Amino acid sequence: LLLDKTGTITLGNRMASELLPAAGVTVGELAMAAGVSSVADETPEGRSIVEFVTTKYGLTDQTLHLPGAHFIPFSAHTRMSGCDVDGLNIRKGAVDAICQQVQSLGGDLPANLEEAVNRIGDAGGTPLAVSQGSRFMGVVHLKDVIKADIRERFVRFRAMGIRTVMITGDNPRTAATIAREAGVDDFLAEATPERKMRLIMEEQAKGKVVAMTGDGTNDAPALAQADVGMAMNTGTQAAKEAGNMIDLDSDPTKLLEVVEVGKQLLMTRGALTTFSIANDVAKYFAILPAMFIAVYPEIAPLNIMGLASPRTAILSAVIFNALIIVLLIPLALKGVRYRPLGAAPLLRRLLLLYGLGGLVVPFLGIKAIDVLLCALGF
Repeated sequence: LLLDKTGTITLGNRMASELLPAAGVTVGELAMAAGVSSVADETPEGRSIVEFVTTKYGLTDQTLHLPGAHFIPFSAHTRMSGCDVDGLNIRKGAVDAICQQVQSLGGDLPANLEEAVNRIGDAGGTPLAVSQGSRFMGVVHLKDVIKADIRERFVRFRAMGIRTVMITGDNPRTAATIAREAGVDDFLAEATPERKMRLIMEEQAKGKVVAMTGDGTNDAPALAQADVGMAMNTGTQAAKEAGNMIDLDSDPTKLLEVVEVGKQLLMTRGALTTFSIANDVAKYFAILPAMFIAVYPEIAPLNIMGLASPRTAILSAVIFNALIIVLLIPLALKGVRYRPLGAAPLLRRLLLLYGLGGLVVPFLGIKAIDVLLCALGF
């Protein structure tokens, strides 16, 4: 099961909490660059940066809206956004993407950059780098909060035999911290649409059934490739068209209930089929010797139930069959109770309960009805 980190494992509203300027850059300059690159950004992160720099550093919307600025929206390929103004590129985004941008323009990187990024990552935050032309301005600390009940849900997934993989655009250090705190089995950091697709295809090649939740346009190819793709109702049209199903409540963790209901349906169908087959085998083994014992006396040892006559044997089987169908209707409507177990323990439990039960119940039921019919004079 592939789960997007933001909004699924975490609350999704990453908030700017700290500015870490590079050497030779004042915190005011970093605040200005971060605000200008985010002023037209409608993502929660972009809005939180604007709110942070205007509240803490006294900047205003008029200050951040530079004349002639051209906004560059975020792209899953470039992993950055910002604006171009007076020939100057102001960008914010993933640290490695901004580093490549700065170096491609001939700029240098701060010596303590790795230390600052690692400190944020170890705290479970997301570092967002900011550049202005070829100048590396600094890092914004985005604070994220893990959902309170998410670890319990992953425990339930694990008990069901489902492996969970967190998908995030964060750097590996931040991803590892959040994955450890949330309790997921694995993670894919710095994820791009191509890497998501490659991961799904690799798991499918191993014979695994892959499910994925997503809401963005960049999730659409992976949602289409996955065996089960659940798109959020609040997501883009491309994501909703690519998925197999749409969650109207836009709750990605609802996939847990989807899997449980699906498994319960399969278990109920399997249990009823197993019981019916076992019931038929036992039923005919019980009544056939009594039916043909008059013609073939040699099969008398097979009449282990000692049914009174062919007539009562057939009548007992018909009555038993009518009663057992009525008794199975509530089970078919309510369904077999699902327990979060692996496939092998579930199979053993169902075979023991409904397979063995289907063999034993007909012998007891038909014999009891036969005794009752004889007592009533049939």
